[in-house]
Amino acid sequence: MSAETTAGPTAMLASANDRFLSACRREPVDATPIWLMRQAGRYMPAYRALRERYDILEIIRTPELALEVTLQPMRAFDLDAAIIFADILTLLPGMGLELSFARGEGPVIHNPPRRRADIDALADAPIEESVGFTLEAIRLARGALDGRRPLIGFSGAPFTLACYALEGGSSRHYTHAKGLLFDDPVAWDTLMRRMAERVGRYLLAQAEAGAQALQIFDSWAGALSPSDYRAHALPYTRRAIEIARAAGVPILHFGTGTAGILSDIATSGADVVSVDWAIDLDRAWSQLGDLAVQGNLDPVVLLGDWPAVQARADDVLARAAGRTGHIFNLGHGVLPATPMDNVRRLVEHVHQATSRV
Repeated sequence: MSAETTAGPTAMLASANDRFLSACRREPVDATPIWLMRQAGRYMPAYRALRERYDILEIIRTPELALEVTLQPMRAFDLDAAIIFADILTLLPGMGLELSFARGEGPVIHNPPRRRADIDALADAPIEESVGFTLEAIRLARGALDGRRPLIGFSGAPFTLACYALEGGSSRHYTHAKGLLFDDPVAWDTLMRRMAERVGRYLLAQAEAGAQALQIFDSWAGALSPSDYRAHALPYTRRAIEIARAAGVPILHFGTGTAGILSDIATSGADVVSVDWAIDLDRAWSQLGDLAVQGNLDPVVLLGDWPAVQARADDVLARAAGRTGHIFNLGHGVLPATPMDNVRRLVEHVHQATSRV
């Protein structure tokens, strides 16, 4: 794909308040926007202080606390977008699944629905009733941001949520999820249809509450072969995005291990595709075509010395080649041991290195 140059100096360039949203629409911007997945979290002392007093579900389910965590990185760094503090799995309790977070072990689903009867018995509590705390946190965040930066809402994708539900938590081999997919495709389809409708309605509700962009996290999509992804995951992602599309806001798709399915993800209906570090950004863009691209610095790079961070960031920017529609981000979330100074310097460097004014 040939490099697409930005508009000339007389063109209207989006300013800091809206450069992220403009980049999502592949419009000219005054500098490449940057935000970071997990930009609020354990690498920040302010967040760790809160976690000494509250567990993660308490923070998520208390709108004022979720607001505080959402705003912490916005106060610390010149980021171009805020993302509401929540979790991709908070939709699951509204389906009757018991969710907890074990310290040091991550999320646990205590009653995984592994039989067709379990899937048929899943609940469908109203979105406002089951995740109203996140919708209220979004309303509070929009007011607090006061137009200075846009706010991103998000959800897990149907496939990733189904995997967590069936496995009962994190997994390396996805034996329960793939077992259902391979052995009982009718039950798999039933579960995925329900996930897709719920994810779509949740994303739409977030936009109605004030989210100005929506990201769908298909963190485990790379666990499938390309043919299985096309048959057993992509149609349900498309359905969720189709529902959310009614909000009229940009939709971003995130996944890891997706180098072999990027051309398929390009058909999901998303406006922006986030890519990880396992593929060069220019090669990824050539597969995605006429879409905005987000990424794709390896989060581990941020643990190193600044000269190495800068060199890797410059490589990402060189591969973006000044094309409209690039949003700088990591290929996954900020790691807990990341020095805050590296985050600050990265944000400043991306803006300075790409300034067009």
